Amino acid sequence: MLKAWGAVIAEMGGTFLFFFVGIGAVGAVASGWFAANPADPAASLVVVALAHGVVLAVLVSALGAVSGGHFNPAVTFGVWIAGAIAWRRGLAYVLAQLIGAILAALAVRAVFPADVFPSLGIPALFDQISPLVGILIETILTVVLLAAVFGTAVDSRAPKIGGLAIGLAVAADILMGGPLTGAAMNPARWFGPAAVTGDWTDGYVWIIGPLLGGLIAALAFRYLFLPEADAARTPAEPTA
Repeated sequence: MLKAWGAVIAEMGGTFLFFFVGIGAVGAVASGWFAANPADPAASLVVVALAHGVVLAVLVSALGAVSGGHFNPAVTFGVWIAGAIAWRRGLAYVLAQLIGAILAALAVRAVFPADVFPSLGIPALFDQISPLVGILIETILTVVLLAAVFGTAVDSRAPKIGGLAIGLAVAADILMGGPLTGAAMNPARWFGPAAVTGDWTDGYVWIIGPLLGGLIAALAFRYLFLPEADAARTPAEPTA
């Protein structure tokens, strides 16, 4: 029982730290705290991508042996679809991730006042991106992320490189999708800022897209790519 609670707490704490750094990086560039003048958009995108990717790589490497280092309901959903985590534990993980997301958004709000950083980095559809196209983008980006999760952490045949590939996948996805949808790939990444700011605009985009991407990746790896591998291992089920 204690080990199970430790895993849930690791998911909440890891999600909090992941989003505090990631959202905080968005706030730093959006508020112009890096310099007297607002940062160049391209440079800002690189900063945000690296902040999310590097901190996720660190946290997955640090907490993967405890909880699997999901920090993302779409990852937990995909691992469950792959048959590698019990639904009760998966549900506990998702609740912990959502709580961690809210706490992170509140912590960032304490650092950046509402008049400085009103949006709290909530993902948004930019330019002429429709909700349907946004869902498509988030789906594909999440497939990339889940491919890294399954291919480098779940598949026992793959070389174990910690969370590096997973962090790089997130960074690459943000470099491409950040200007289009915010590249959340993670319902909790949208939910935390949305809950604190009360802005639920187009929220289904960052729920449907990542979950659909998780479903596609999980089915592909379960039935096509992992027939010889044992899926019941980190990050799906550390105690297996």
